[in-house]
Amino acid sequence: MADTYLTRAGYEKLREDLAELMKQKTQTSLDIGEAREKGDLKENAEYHSAKEKMAEIMGRIGKIQDKLQSAKIIEEMNIPKDTVAIGTTVTLEDSDGEKIEYALVGEDESDPLEGKISVQSPLAQGLLGKKVKETVEVSLPAGPRAFKILKVARAV
Repeated sequence: MADTYLTRAGYEKLREDLAELMKQKTQTSLDIGEAREKGDLKENAEYHSAKEKMAEIMGRIGKIQDKLQSAKIIEEMNIPKDTVAIGTTVTLEDSDGEKIEYALVGEDESDPLEGKISVQSPLAQGLLGKKVKETVEVSLPAGPRAFKILKVARAV
């Protein structure tokens, strides 16, 4: 099972989501019981709908449990100060002189509009392990681009 990298806040959000799904599971179980009491299950749309909902909930519970079990909390990791790694914020300058800043996070917390990119993204993959003042050519879906690393700081 692959490691899931999360911030402490991301980990707590997953735990909250799991607790909410457990409540939904309990309620859906009651709904299935009530629908079952209404008679013929072959033509009982309420019963079939509740069973489908239960399957969906159980699938989501399983995924969250797997993520929590394999979670690595970024704040607890030993992250080098001057090297691009998960849990760092990197300030870049592209070949046009434009400066951009991204925090490298786990896949589940990625939000490019908020300046958070997944370490699985092509840009992050090209930057990982690089140091301040290095110029890196990264293969992106739109084609190769060069970036100079201006600053690396701990993101969390």
